[in-house]
Amino acid sequence: MSAGESEPGYFRLLPWAGEQGRPCYVLSDATGRVSRVADSVESIQLGMAGDLLGHAAELLADNRAGAVELRFLSGRLSESLRDVMRIAESRGARLEELGP
Repeated sequence: MSAGESEPGYFRLLPWAGEQGRPCYVLSDATGRVSRVADSVESIQLGMAGDLLGHAAELLADNRAGAVELRFLSGRLSESLRDVMRIAESRGARLEELGP
């Protein structure tokens, strides 16, 4: 590495999928525009997951909730869980990059 070059970054798993649902990555030093957008998207996804859990608790406590509502809820919970799992995978990989 020559003088003036920065230390290489790491590949970060982004919180969205690419074509045909494939994972998207960015070579990052954690300060770039794409990393900041990814941080924002992750924050929104985690907030939505929390809101959805609250809604799920209310709906499951309602004995009048029907199959259609419960099926819709399970679909949104599945989507949210997929997002949260991707965030956990991404953050876990970044922790590994930092070392012990």
